[in-house]
Amino acid sequence: MTSEELLALLAAVGHVQRLRIIAELAGGRVHVSELARRLGLSRPLLYMHLDRLEKAGIVRGALELSSDGKAMKYFSLAAFDLHITVDVILDVIRADELAAGSSADPPNSSEESPNRKENPR
Repeated sequence: MTSEELLALLAAVGHVQRLRIIAELAGGRVHVSELARRLGLSRPLLYMHLDRLEKAGIVRGALELSSDGKAMKYFSLAAFDLHITVDVILDVIRADELAAGSSADPPNSSEESPNRKENPR
């Protein structure tokens, strides 16, 4: 996992409406219109939240055909287990550093940047 993936996951669960969606889907898969009705949300707003949850791997959407040939979108919870510890954060930062090919030592912030210009007064 990278820091970008961790932040996307945290952002996905970091909104009260998305927590309500997760709670509602804990009871099983639900058609999007029914989910919107239960939560009192417009479908466009619900889709925005569902998109974020789906990108984070927390929910899954599936299109199914009804008996009369209509496309029906259902959502369900994906299996997920969210545990954030200092070790998780350290592992994520190390993975980012390895991917970027950087050293584990952060730059010394007290040193001046060679590109920094003095502010004339």
